[in-house]
Amino acid sequence: MELYSKIAKTVRNLTFHQVSSERRKVLQPLIDYIKSNISANEVNLNFICTHNSRRSQFAQLWAQTAAYYYGINANCFSGGVEETSFNERAVAAIIRAGFNVTSKGEENPQYSVTYAKDTKPLIMYSKLFDAKSNPSTHFAAVMTCSHADENCPFIAGTQKRLPLLYEDPKEFDGTAEESNKYDERSTQIATELFYVFSNVVEQ
Repeated sequence: MELYSKIAKTVRNLTFHQVSSERRKVLQPLIDYIKSNISANEVNLNFICTHNSRRSQFAQLWAQTAAYYYGINANCFSGGVEETSFNERAVAAIIRAGFNVTSKGEENPQYSVTYAKDTKPLIMYSKLFDAKSNPSTHFAAVMTCSHADENCPFIAGTQKRLPLLYEDPKEFDGTAEESNKYDERSTQIATELFYVFSNVVEQ
């Protein structure tokens, strides 16, 4: 599968040895879920955080890219418990990583995002986890922040609820470290989700 050259370089630089044994234990249930559903061609992952503005957007994009890269038929979504917008700093981070991004609208804009020439664009914007564009049955709810995990105890239609928590780069907004911290979180999420899909392929 041929990714855009810049994003392919980003992927080549991912190193699985950075995934600690503790994180591998956290990731294993997601690997198991994908394996258990792949034969039915019904792998649907909904990545959920509070505002659907940073971590869950990163996770949706990197998971879909990893599925494409490893030739796995999976559909990746994201949502929140509140509707805000895909944060412009997170958007800048995915552009630096190599995604092709165009946008339309001003308040909660919709971003058209691609990672390879032969793929349909992902339409990325902040939405509720149960938005009409997201699956209502036969999906795993992957919780990417502790606030959403704690404050959203019930998600209708999900087959599996999986905590995959990440620190929020928001705390570095407006600081000299802002871009580096957003890139760091994007890279961590990319590394772990490529690790997940690589383990699905190996079995």
